[in-house]
Amino acid sequence: MDNIESFLNKLHHPALAGIDLSLDRMLRLLSMLGSPHKRLPPVVHAAGTNGKGSLLAYVQAIFEAAGYRVHKYTSPHLVHFREQIILQGREIENGHVENIIRYITPVLAAQPATFFEATTAIAFLAFAEHKADILLLETGLGGRLDATNVIEKPLLTVITPIAYDHCEYLGNTLTAIAGEKAGILKHGVPCVVGKQVEEAAAVIEKQAAALTVPLYRYGKEWHVENEIYHSRERTLALHPSLAGDHQFDNAAAAVASIEQMPQFAISGAHITQGLAHAVWPARLQQLTHGGYIDILPPGIELWLDGGHNPQGGEVLAAWLQGRAGCQTYLVCGMTNNKDMAGYLRPLAHCVTALYAVTIPGKSDSRPPPQLAAAAQGLGIEAAAATSVENALQTIARRARIPSVVCICGSLYLAGKALAAGNG
Repeated sequence: MDNIESFLNKLHHPALAGIDLSLDRMLRLLSMLGSPHKRLPPVVHAAGTNGKGSLLAYVQAIFEAAGYRVHKYTSPHLVHFREQIILQGREIENGHVENIIRYITPVLAAQPATFFEATTAIAFLAFAEHKADILLLETGLGGRLDATNVIEKPLLTVITPIAYDHCEYLGNTLTAIAGEKAGILKHGVPCVVGKQVEEAAAVIEKQAAALTVPLYRYGKEWHVENEIYHSRERTLALHPSLAGDHQFDNAAAAVASIEQMPQFAISGAHITQGLAHAVWPARLQQLTHGGYIDILPPGIELWLDGGHNPQGGEVLAAWLQGRAGCQTYLVCGMTNNKDMAGYLRPLAHCVTALYAVTIPGKSDSRPPPQLAAAAQGLGIEAAAATSVENALQTIARRARIPSVVCICGSLYLAGKALAAGNG
């Protein structure tokens, strides 16, 4: 594990500190590695702002319920890098990663790469070495020039809801951002499209028309009503394993994706079983043991959510509003590049108090007094805390029973909570 961490730390070298949104360097690197991206199982390639990880977790669970072998690549990781590379349903082993690192290190000396390019190359090498029936591939940033967008002919593409995020790289309008996300579309390859605002939908449809891409769209070819999925193929009651009303849309997008891959023998029973057993940590995940739980008295639930943009704030707010009769407390940390006010605004009317914390180990963590002041400006009772533990101790002294506490605002903060043994 130390060897892996040392290697990953070296990838953050100053010459490549910025994200270079270009595929040329990635293609050169892969060529020098024997073009592993051309030796992969059939690929489902997913882009979008929100819900990609949950969607792929459902699709993975459905395929596995039907007895198929699944590879999956997602980012970022929460606790350790191995989470990002799933081989035949299991996290890649330390020794396997170390072997690939020994192989790729001299190549990277000749062809430097960004962190995401190098780690994606590692994943492709691992996937090419092991047989699977399907590879679920999540974009890291955008789509058009994302390092994962070297797959020439995926089996299926999926675009989940698009919203404002990573504007410094993708553009300041939904039209521009959608144009980048729609860059994963490939000529003739079907695309499942999740719920979209009108601006984003128009961009996707224009790009699809230019590439003769058959679209399978939320609100047209399929939809969700009263927690029931409807399409020409089936009507199915949805019982997703993940918390929050938004998960019905994510689960429905997974069902739509399965419907666009008829070459696989997947029944309605497989879909129902998969949706009920999908796992995706730090997305409205209840913590049930560990040191953080020990701080709180019985009757106070502790939850974790990695949402960090305005839509993430809306999702958390909707879920908290459904907890009638509970006091609600947030332990919140955010990075400087996130829309702090946009995230907090939906939460203003459903939070008893917020405690702002620094994200351990993140130099770009927003100062707690600044985060607390922003919350106060929106009418939220808020204060800075010295740590997550300090915030929970304060909440334990003042909260009534029942109460709900959510550690939120950042996937990095969520990862630290899980790493502390509290998941």
